Formats: sequence, structure tokens, C-alpha cells
Amino acid sequence: MSSMQAAMPQVEAPSANQAPDVSIIIVSFNTREVLRQCLQSVLDDAAGLAIEIIVVDNASSDGSPEMIERDFPQAVLVRSPVNLGFGEGNNVALRLARGRYFVLLNSDAFFVKGSLPRAIQHMDDSPSVGLGGCRLIGRDGSWQPSSRCFHSVLGDLIVLTGLAARFPRSKFFGRFDRTWADEHQPAPVDWVPGAFTILRPSALQQIGCFDPAFFLYYEEVDLCRRMKQAGIPVWYWPDIVVVHIGGESSRQHTTLEFSSPAAQVILWRMRSTLIYYRKHHGPHVRLAKWSEQTLYRITVLRNHFSRDPQRRIREQHHRIMIQLMDQAWKDTDGGRISPPRPW
Repeated sequence: MSSMQAAMPQVEAPSANQAPDVSIIIVSFNTREVLRQCLQSVLDDAAGLAIEIIVVDNASSDGSPEMIERDFPQAVLVRSPVNLGFGEGNNVALRLARGRYFVLLNSDAFFVKGSLPRAIQHMDDSPSVGLGGCRLIGRDGSWQPSSRCFHSVLGDLIVLTGLAARFPRSKFFGRFDRTWADEHQPAPVDWVPGAFTILRPSALQQIGCFDPAFFLYYEEVDLCRRMKQAGIPVWYWPDIVVVHIGGESSRQHTTLEFSSPAAQVILWRMRSTLIYYRKHHGPHVRLAKWSEQTLYRITVLRNHFSRDPQRRIREQHHRIMIQLMDQAWKDTDGGRISPPRPW
């Protein structure tokens, strides 16, 4: 771990006894080039602010740590010998952070000019708010889901069936991603994506940090849910704008092998789904599993007798999805345990 060194001219370095205005926390795993852009965007937007930057590297093999030490010596670098995942990686940094506020930023996310000072101002002006989110956009300026409602079996089914995408302006069908709402209007919300969040340290002291049971996916949902349960508001602020590559680079897989990297990521999501439902909905976890697998089985039946090669691929894809959910159930004992890290 390197110590905080003299900051670049465009930002102020807090003194040893001075709390920074904000601690910027970034967890990275093999994202060297976008991480470089991310860190530069932080420095470019931090003019006049006293900041500290903490990067937790999750055992990258692409030279990310060396790049940070060479090009961003003012950052505190924490090298983890293993991949801790998103939540626990952030927890490591949160225990080191000294700022008046903590900003969690994905390594593939970049500030639009003026967003960081606005985020701090919003928190200063709203002392009851524990966590705030931003308006996420792609490189082309397209909107990405930036504030959401909590998961429910019905809500997840609406998304999985495609009805949410088909009727985005409906308050019923579009409720999970709040696609019915004006993206330019601030609002209190259930939860915001973890690509960017600004946190009040006192709120974390009250509810705790990320639950390490979640390796990837659902960490921020669980955190926001615990905030809301404690009576701490979560807000969406659209004048904080962050470019997020992740939403652009995600793709629908037309083919899937059980042992493929794509299947591994889906398995992680399913494990986290089960852990979340068991934690917050108890026995409804069985309904969540059954309903998702039922949709996959319907798709298998619809395509089973077709001679169209694409439909047969679709059938096989969903057979694997059924197997993956069974595997996730076994791995987590029905959402009761989290497999050892790294998943």
C-alpha cells in the first residue's frame, strides 16, 4: 500500500489532520485502460477540492497496479492477493477512508465535468440523506437505468418476461427501472446502481458496510435496503452525470456453454439472487427460484419441436439456465450460505 503523496496541481492534498472533502474509492479487476481514464476523470473534476483516492486492486494480472503507481502516485493503492469481489473490496477501502463523504466509483465510470462538486453540495444541503446516486449515461449519451425499485418475485418476472422493456412508460411494468419517471427529476428512491454512489460516513456507522456474502451483484441493493429500513433516505440526483461503459458493453448471449465465462457470471448473479431473497424475503426464495426456472422451462417447450437452428440454440441456452439455477441453489444451500471467495 502506498501512502498519500502530493496531489497533482488541479486538486488539493488534505493535511495529515484535515479530513478530505471526499474519499474516492475504486475497486478494480483487470481494467487497466479504463481505470486510467476513470482516475483522470476524477482528477479533472476535483479542482479546488481536498480529496483522497483509494484504489483496491483485486489481484489483477494486466498491470493495473503498476500503472497506478507510475501514473497516479497520489492514489492510495491496496493490492489484494485474491479477488475479494465488489462489496468486500469496497469494505477494505471504506475502513481506510477519511473523507467527509465517500464516493464509490466503478473503474469503468467517468465523471462529467462538475458532477463531483455537485454531489458534495447535494450531501451538504441534505443532511438526512445517507446515500445518493447519479444519472448514468453511455459514451453516446444514452440513458442507463439509474434508480430502481427493490426486487420482488413479481417485479423480477416482469423484467424476465420482457414486459418491462415492452411497456417502459407504464408505472406497473416499468417500475423496477423506474422507466416511467422523468430522468431529469430528482427523487427519493429505493436503490441506485453501484457504478456511482456518494455515502455519508455516519450512515455507514449506523447500518454497517457491504454484506460480504455478496461477491458480485445485489451488494448495493442490500446496502440501500438496510438504509431504508433504518429510516435513512436514498436519493437520485440527475445533475450528477457519470459516463458508464458497463451498460454499453453488456451483450445478450445467443449461445451458452455451462463452463463458459458467460455462464460463470450468470451463476454469480443467481447465487446473489438467492442470498438476497433468503435474507430479505425468507421462504419466498423458493418462489423466486421456481418462477425464474418456470420461465426458462416454458421457453424450452416453445422451441423444442422447432427445426429452426436459432430456436434450437435458444432451447439449449435455457436448459443451461435451468441447470445454473439448480447449481446456484446447491452452492448457497438455498441462499443460506455464501461460497468461499473468490467465487
